[in-house]
Amino acid sequence: MMCPLCASANQAEFTAEINIHFHGRENIDNPGVLVFPKLFVCLDCGSSLFITPGTELSQLARRPVTHEVSTLEPRVEEAVSRRRMALGA
Repeated sequence: MMCPLCASANQAEFTAEINIHFHGRENIDNPGVLVFPKLFVCLDCGSSLFITPGTELSQLARRPVTHEVSTLEPRVEEAVSRRRMALGA
C-alpha cells in the first residue's frame, strides 16, 4: 500500500487504541468511543491511516454529531498536491 500523502511504500502496521470524541459543549461529558484499529504509519512522512471497525463505526453513527467545519481536510489536500508535484506525478 502506498502512502496517500507522500506515495512512499515504507509503511508499518501497528495495533492502536484510539478514543474518538465528539465536538461541541453538549458532548463535554460524553466519554466518546474507544476503538482498537490496525494503524498504518508511513515511516517517511509520518502520515497515519486507520479503518474504524464495524462495531465501533455503528456506535459512532448512532450518536449525534455537530457539523463544525473541518480545517484539516483542505490542508491535507494541499499537502498531497504539493508532494505529488514535487515527485513529478
